[in-house]
Amino acid sequence: MADRAAFVPDGFVVPLLLAHERFRLEPLGPQHNESDHVAWSSSIAHIRTTAGFAAGDWDGDAWPYPMHAADNLHDLEMHAAEFTRREAFAYTVLEPEGERVIGCVYLDPDETGLAACKVRCWVSVDRAPLDAELAGAVRSWLAAEWPFASVRFPGR
Repeated sequence: MADRAAFVPDGFVVPLLLAHERFRLEPLGPQHNESDHVAWSSSIAHIRTTAGFAAGDWDGDAWPYPMHAADNLHDLEMHAAEFTRREAFAYTVLEPEGERVIGCVYLDPDETGLAACKVRCWVSVDRAPLDAELAGAVRSWLAAEWPFASVRFPGR
């Protein structure tokens, strides 16, 4: 297993925002629970067809699957703690103005050794046309602002 503590170098300032004309990214946390839960739970079938979310793409995790908002809150707390420890970085995708969650982006160490970072992202079914645009914006953002020597987008 990769040394998750060394995912980003000491001293690297982790970006807290990606502003785009059609969406914005900010760290995913418990404050997003209600809107996040609505976004993904209404889009399970769509997310399962999104690149990077096929069976086996999550190292044995079958997400997305139905869960209660309280369980979702636990997951968001886990993502926020990983972010604070600099082990992995989950970002919520929000409408450009407002607090409506329309997707998520996950930056994780690539434990296969094929790249330094593994990236997965999804948008809610009602925002499906944004999928490629989000992935492209994230790819550019990682190249411009992050320290990863290589990045892998499973399925893309």
